Amino acid sequence: MLVLTRKVGDVIAIGDNIKIVVMAIKGKQVRLGVQADRNTVVHREEVYQKIQQEIRAAMDSDFDATRTAGDLLREASAPENEETHPEKPKRGPMRFIKTSHVETDKDSE
Repeated sequence: MLVLTRKVGDVIAIGDNIKIVVMAIKGKQVRLGVQADRNTVVHREEVYQKIQQEIRAAMDSDFDATRTAGDLLREASAPENEETHPEKPKRGPMRFIKTSHVETDKDSE
C-alpha cells in the first residue's frame, strides 16, 4: 500500500485517466475530488461492497432458474439427433460436386 501525505489542493495521479484531488480537510475528515473519464466507475468502498453483495445475491437466486451461456453453447454445438429435433431429417456428410461453367448473358458482355 502506498501511503502519501498531501495538503489541500494537492493531486494524486492514478494511471493516465484518474486524478485524486485533496479538496478540504476539516478535523478528522478529508474531502477528496475524483477526476476520471465517464467510463470509470467510482464508488465509496461501503457502496461498492453493497453493490457486489446484491449482485452475488441476484446471481445465486437466478442461477437455478436460468441456464448458463456455456450450457446454451454446448447445446447449440451438439450434433442434432432425433430426440432433440425429431422433425428434421438426418443429413449425411457434406459432399462437393464439381460443376462446369455455364456461360450467361453477363459473361458474354
